[in-house]
Amino acid sequence: MIELSEQEAKAELAQLAERLGAANRAYHQEDAPEISDALFDQLKQRNAVIEAQFPQLKRADSPSEQVGAAPADGFAKVRHAQAMLSLGNAFEDSEIDEFAERVAKFLGLKASALTFTAEPKIDGLSLSLRYEKGQLVQAATRGDGQTGENVTANARMIASIPQQLENAPELLEVRGEVYMSHADFAALNTVQAEAGAKTFANPRNAAAGSLRQLDAEVTRSRPLEFFAYAWGAHSEPLAETQHQAIARLAALGFVTNPLTKLCAGPAEMVVQYRVIEAKRATLPYDIDGVVYKVDALALQERLGFRATTPRWAIAHKFPAELAWTRLEAIDIQVGRTGALSPVARLSPVTVGGVVVSNATLHNEDYILGRDSQGEEIRGGKDIRLGDWVQVYRAGDVIPKVADVDLSKREGTARPYVFPQVCPECGSLAIREEGDAVRRCTGGLICPAQAVEKLKHFVSRKAFDIDGLGAKQIEMFYADETLSIREPADIFTLAARDSKQLGKLKNREGWGARSADKLFEAIESKREIGFARLLFALGLRHIGEQVAKLVSGHYVSWDRFISAMDAAQGEISEDWIELLNIDGVGEVVARALVTAFAQQSERESIDRLVAELQVQDAEQVASDSPVAGKTLVFTGTLEKMTRAEAKARAEALGAKVSGSVSAKTDLLIAGPGAGSKAKKAADLGIETIDEDGWINLVAGL
Repeated sequence: MIELSEQEAKAELAQLAERLGAANRAYHQEDAPEISDALFDQLKQRNAVIEAQFPQLKRADSPSEQVGAAPADGFAKVRHAQAMLSLGNAFEDSEIDEFAERVAKFLGLKASALTFTAEPKIDGLSLSLRYEKGQLVQAATRGDGQTGENVTANARMIASIPQQLENAPELLEVRGEVYMSHADFAALNTVQAEAGAKTFANPRNAAAGSLRQLDAEVTRSRPLEFFAYAWGAHSEPLAETQHQAIARLAALGFVTNPLTKLCAGPAEMVVQYRVIEAKRATLPYDIDGVVYKVDALALQERLGFRATTPRWAIAHKFPAELAWTRLEAIDIQVGRTGALSPVARLSPVTVGGVVVSNATLHNEDYILGRDSQGEEIRGGKDIRLGDWVQVYRAGDVIPKVADVDLSKREGTARPYVFPQVCPECGSLAIREEGDAVRRCTGGLICPAQAVEKLKHFVSRKAFDIDGLGAKQIEMFYADETLSIREPADIFTLAARDSKQLGKLKNREGWGARSADKLFEAIESKREIGFARLLFALGLRHIGEQVAKLVSGHYVSWDRFISAMDAAQGEISEDWIELLNIDGVGEVVARALVTAFAQQSERESIDRLVAELQVQDAEQVASDSPVAGKTLVFTGTLEKMTRAEAKARAEALGAKVSGSVSAKTDLLIAGPGAGSKAKKAADLGIETIDEDGWINLVAGL
């Protein structure tokens, strides 16, 4: 359990999304990393931990929903036949036990019945190779997981990538990692330096930069290697197990990693992790952890996938590092919902190859050495200006201050006094009972809150308006004649500009073409999906996942608005319907109803929607007999777990609800079904048993 209030969690998730999005673009598009791979993994882990504790806060631009970055310009785009997903991460041995137990629970098996493979996690560039009738016809980078870059000509220049396969399936996509050895990396940088050309930060970026050359002859001159470890689309199975499939890839002519081992369970998996970790320094290539995969491919298929990660695999990452430095100042940042978040300004210090100058301090309790329950942390040591503090890089958007060295504290140091008023607008900053965060009461009169809300509105997974980013929002907010103070103002900008003498094209940094491009970009976003609109509003507790759940249930914006209006009394059928959406609890439901009941906020939303064409939510395309229907599972399922049944139903386009209502289409009742079965019977809802459910979806 992390020590964050809900508001602090929301603010930190916003910081994480921005930092990780920038890191993704620098890493995948520009081959010029801004942070180390270890820090990137730690940031994603922190994001995942916060989202797990506060699922209602999950953002549309959440890093957990992102795989890599959009393909860069310069290469043709390739749509992957099967998505190239990332892996969930683990950092502690105990998490490997939890992973195995989680897999076993999902499948309804004992953990002792499962075997796993363990292999080094190569720090390179993911590549997918498509073979048709044994011939290499296409090579593509991972990109954002759905669409990558066509680097076929370049891949043909890598000696360890076969151009032709014998006795291969009619169609086979082989996936693996392009990398560069330490020796070849050093030699390449020497050549680059002597020629006065750009040198590379590390072997991974050297490999990525070499593969993603517009001139394939440059790639030919670079010493690239390829390890195969997975596959995508295929016309026939390679084998029945993961380790047999890897052996089949080796037989087809691919280089596979000799440190891959079959393990009987978590204990053996961790032993292999230690073996590989001990060899890390002597390996000729970079690795940053060990990947575990369920060995039986039939079980992998049953386990399936989450949004961006498979349930049947996890990466056990190598540990991060610590460093000591001086705390120079504490700044207070105000988020879009008014949270006052303290940030430590540090004397720059290198932690594992990354220069760190900022760290999160979470809240005023954390500074005082207490957790949200008032219990001591750090032995009760508070944090003061001038202190020597320990910086820990394991999982924060900006690293965390983990400890204080009291032996170096100056005698003049005084306890830090947390501000009682907003530093941005001067409004009272209050802390409600039971909440760890202090919040500005200024609302929309607080420029920091207003600006942050607008920045969220134009963020990548909200409206994503090209040319209207954080800096432009700040400019327009301060502009006296073309001011943007609420989202609707964005869509009236062009009309207002046409009536002004001081036009945008005449402002510093703008011209006729750039102004026209912005207006065109804004115009192109008038048509927006229901879920994106709901998320973009930046309502408290309404993250990207919640927005998808709500939009998927109500389908149309008009029906949703009518339901919110009708749910005001909290005893109506509409209120109960909202609560019954699987994944929407009372906190989220109350936040939605309250937001649309507040006059000023509702009027602002209505002004915005009047400028838009809101598209109905997309329904899962499926010809299954349950597509579009609302299902409820009750009682004990004996042939599959509830989690597996739910995942299967949703994959087939059904909605799964937690309770029976007049809008339920089908009840699947196992032994022990009680009140739900009775209510379904009273309402005349079709009810089947588990065998009926299995027969219904068999073969789909």
